[in-house]
Amino acid sequence: MSNEAATATTAAEAAPAPEPIPHGLGAALPAADARAKTEGTFPYAADLWAEGLLWAAVLRSPHPHARIVSIDTTHAREMPGVRAVVTHEDVPGSPVHGRGKADRPVFASEVVRHHGEPIAAVAADHPDTARMAAAAVIVEYEVLDPVTDPERAFEAEPLHPDGNLIRHIPLRHGDPDAAGDIVVEGLYRIGRQDPAPIGAEAGLAVPRPDGGVELYVASTDPHTDRDTAAACYGLEPERVKVVVTGVPGATADREDQGFQLPLGLLALKTGCPVKLTATREESFLGHIHRHPTLLRYRHHADAEGRLVKVEAQILLDAGAYADTSAEVLAAAVSFACGPYVVPNAFIEGWAVRTNNPPSGHVRGEGAMQVCAAYEAQMDKLAKKLGMDPAELRLQNVMATGDVLPTGQTVTCPAPVAELLQAVRDFPLPTLPKDTPEDEWLLPGGFEGAGEPGAVRRGVGYGLGMVHMLGAEGADEVSTATVRVQDGVATVLCAAVETGQGFTTLARQIVQETLGIDEVHVAPVDTDQPPAGPGCRGRHTWVSGGAVERAAKMVRTQLLQPLAHKFGMSTELLQITDGKITSYDGVLSTTVTEAMDGKELWATAQCRPHPTEPLDEAGQGDAFVGLAFCAIRAVVDVDIELGSVRVVELALAQDVGRILNPTQLVARIEGGVTQGVGIALTENLRSARGLIRHPDLTGYALPTALDAPDIRIVKLVEERDVVAPFGAKAVSAVPVVTSPAAIASAVRAATGRPVNRLPIRPQAAVVTAQ
Repeated sequence: MSNEAATATTAAEAAPAPEPIPHGLGAALPAADARAKTEGTFPYAADLWAEGLLWAAVLRSPHPHARIVSIDTTHAREMPGVRAVVTHEDVPGSPVHGRGKADRPVFASEVVRHHGEPIAAVAADHPDTARMAAAAVIVEYEVLDPVTDPERAFEAEPLHPDGNLIRHIPLRHGDPDAAGDIVVEGLYRIGRQDPAPIGAEAGLAVPRPDGGVELYVASTDPHTDRDTAAACYGLEPERVKVVVTGVPGATADREDQGFQLPLGLLALKTGCPVKLTATREESFLGHIHRHPTLLRYRHHADAEGRLVKVEAQILLDAGAYADTSAEVLAAAVSFACGPYVVPNAFIEGWAVRTNNPPSGHVRGEGAMQVCAAYEAQMDKLAKKLGMDPAELRLQNVMATGDVLPTGQTVTCPAPVAELLQAVRDFPLPTLPKDTPEDEWLLPGGFEGAGEPGAVRRGVGYGLGMVHMLGAEGADEVSTATVRVQDGVATVLCAAVETGQGFTTLARQIVQETLGIDEVHVAPVDTDQPPAGPGCRGRHTWVSGGAVERAAKMVRTQLLQPLAHKFGMSTELLQITDGKITSYDGVLSTTVTEAMDGKELWATAQCRPHPTEPLDEAGQGDAFVGLAFCAIRAVVDVDIELGSVRVVELALAQDVGRILNPTQLVARIEGGVTQGVGIALTENLRSARGLIRHPDLTGYALPTALDAPDIRIVKLVEERDVVAPFGAKAVSAVPVVTSPAAIASAVRAATGRPVNRLPIRPQAAVVTAQ
């Protein structure tokens, strides 16, 4: 052996062994698609192409409320390059669709009910031609007065054949005559937030030889979208296939069906692939938004600060169509008192139609609006009682075994007091120095106009809660298949990866159960069994549970022959790092050797325990599980300009079990930052039903410069025994809680009531006395 070779061998022997790649539950496994998304190679719907592609454009109403007198498509059809124009007359099946309730037309036929409602769609050989042809469709309108005030909806003429009232929930709990020594009241308004996904809606429709169609879209609920499309196209569901593309952001129901349905119609009519890429303006006009909400509250407490009764009226503006407003109202009414023990509660909730933009499911729906109101009420009570706001909250928080105003007993872990104590006791950030070099710390940002002498610091608190999965009897089931061959595992599950980390979680579950490092998650389409929508932590719970059950069934298939051969039960065998060993060391082999070239597979379902609808008094076991969060906000407010800088948000959260630390922190930080936008900047404004500035200049999203220091003070891992892995949803509850905490801190800094979100500058200005 040469000296060089000997030296190389010695160096190799001396080199430390490479760190093992983390895997299994609890490991900080990176997201499966992180590299592709970072490098810009991840395929989204807007990137798709097909031979013979046509381009689509949609004509939308410029009016929020109008009667359609006539639609003339002649000029559009005669334009060179135009291949098809479709209106309501070309819808062969059901003319309406909708997430929660099918009441929304594919194309308006007689009446336009909101600004941006689709009237017609065009397919052409160039996107510019399609847009010009859509503009060439002549629509004669009889403009009607819009109903934009939800309080007027009760008395106004019906805007829809189903009337203006979508749902009314009168919750009655306890003694209506109960009264407290201290009473505080408040009126609160929550604005209209837009999901504002980083990628606007896009899709590709491809006709099939059997007369059906394939839709390539960023759906978060592909089977529901397939069934809706099939009903509108007059086809059997098996002749419509939805293939899920990359999802460029989804904090709400992604890929509104109003974008999908015209695509398929045009593809079926032309016999060619058709692509639609929405502009940002079309995205703002077309998809759903968070419900603007009006809330009236009256809180009763005794002289020591114990809550006696809560009375509230909650009015949701559903916009033109129902969508999921009934579900959102149920959450708002059920959580109207927050995570507090309230022996007597009387809540009236309504969701009504108006001619405003449509509302629907957005992360933290219902719970976010009421959290802002009940936490403002707690601040008012503390001020009137002369108590510390955190102490008042602590003596009223709920715990496991307490009863919600709906009559449902809280059976899951509810460590609310522990969460609040953690953020209260966390050290406060240091005060900024009033020196020129630190001016960037002032509200208003770098080179802001503020003066250090006008800045006041405030500290506030927020406690929030959300429900997980669907509610009121929703059948929350998911199906998954795990297949193993040649040492590689494949997971088939129609759970859409929306950024919540399901594909990474599925890999971790199989790695943990089967000891196989190489795990692939198959792309999602409707040829697979349904897994349901991707919201409220569903896929962590039901889809993750289905993957675990299927993996355990494969594990049993793998281990049974070995257990039989060695005369022991499978429970005495374990799989670790790709090796199968027995408790006594007699058996030791690898998973690959045990497979011996065989293919093993299993399919399983996961369905949580059933829930029930709220009854006529708002009572019932409507929720599968709950999650809680406490946030302490520290803000600096320029009391002359009304500008607000969020200095720090300290958070403690009830997470059940940490399945992936990196993803969990990312989800929490994302939710908190979204809440900053809700509190300070995000409001999709409209005037008499017309959306003003439907773009990312007029709609102010928080950026990295607006993101505060986020301190995750404590993560309570108290497992929910009815949940697979014991984990809870983590991203929605920070969205719910952080706006309330920020508003509380602004109240503390200014002494102003702050009864509206987002917080307007004039609400934070303190005039000299």
